[in-house]
Amino acid sequence: MNPWLLTVIVLFVVMSCPLIACSRGNTVGRLVGLETGGTMAVAILLLLSVGFNQDFLADLALALAFLAFGGALVFARFLERWF
Repeated sequence: MNPWLLTVIVLFVVMSCPLIACSRGNTVGRLVGLETGGTMAVAILLLLSVGFNQDFLADLALALAFLAFGGALVFARFLERWF
């Protein structure tokens, strides 16, 4: 096992914190959990790309980064109605 895959395992364990923030808490806390989870998912995909030497995972991470950012903007715009 190389250090890249070991880091992926650690990040999967730490990924439970944004998951808890998304399932509990107020609306703004859920948005923060969503952003943190998206960032961590991109990091996990990039580490898997390096660990397995597969280039398509880096492309998938790039697409996820753009979509997570856009999704957070839509969610924040939706929340703007109540704030």
